[in-house]
Amino acid sequence: MPASPDPSPSRPDDEAVALEEEVEQLRLRVRQGEERRRALIHIMGDLNESNRRLGDQRKAMIHIMGDLRETTQEMERREHELRDKQEQLVQAGKLATLGELTTGVAHELNNPLNNIGLYIGNVIDRVHLGKFDNAHVLADLEKAMEQVRKATEIISHLRTFGRAATVTVGRVDMDDVIERALSLMHEQLRLRAIEVELDLSPDELVVLGNPIQLEQVFINLLTNARDALAEAPERRIRISSRLDGDEIQIAFADSGGGIPEQIQSRIFDPFFTTKEVGAGTGLGLSITYSIIKEHGGEIALAASPRGALFEIALPLAKEAPQQEPLL
Repeated sequence: MPASPDPSPSRPDDEAVALEEEVEQLRLRVRQGEERRRALIHIMGDLNESNRRLGDQRKAMIHIMGDLRETTQEMERREHELRDKQEQLVQAGKLATLGELTTGVAHELNNPLNNIGLYIGNVIDRVHLGKFDNAHVLADLEKAMEQVRKATEIISHLRTFGRAATVTVGRVDMDDVIERALSLMHEQLRLRAIEVELDLSPDELVVLGNPIQLEQVFINLLTNARDALAEAPERRIRISSRLDGDEIQIAFADSGGGIPEQIQSRIFDPFFTTKEVGAGTGLGLSITYSIIKEHGGEIALAASPRGALFEIALPLAKEAPQQEPLL
């Protein structure tokens, strides 16, 4: 009976093949591990570079923040200086206006002073004549006191208008502002035979603002109109006011010769004037423009078939204000 074949000679070959496969797998794993190691080294290098750049950027940001802080402080300082200059400019404009109003105010004060002298003289005459009648004397003295109050009101108004004080915000009736400005300018307009026509709104036209500054706006406009009407055949100023939604509209017109088209774009520029040297500062309309803008409004020269027409728009007040500087 023949013997069966011995399988043992094939086993070393199989084992060698398996071993080679294992070695190859190990080599593959080593290569993969090396690639991962290199990738990690590259990533670490990128991270280090990123950290370095972030450090540089952080230093740059700190430097920028320092510059920004200095710039902000400089802007605040310049803004404070600008406010001071604006207040000085407004005060200079008020003093210049008061200088122009002096003659008219002297006439305004002359009337009550003359009346006081008349009433007191009547009392003295009655005493000298022995006709001291309590009823008549009391009536004359009461009339004299009324004239004293009138003169005091004029002086108080002038002192308030010319005083340099902190500008505060409050509820201001624009119709009252217009009438107070007219009371200061009344005598100057009367002496020049200038008629004033008022068409004020029956609505309550209240803004949040400063009454003295807003009064100065209309005194400046009245002063300009007064000068523009000096040679006009018809001398009339018309002021109207109305409520338009949440906005107060005021129109100020005169019957003068108007403003030439070539200079209309410059009329609100500081120190620009068409008057002769020494006859004007060129600040009136510039201050007027600044005050209106500070109150959140607009003023513009509008088209008019005759004379000059200024249109003013101011926001209607809706709530109680906080007391704070305006300029």
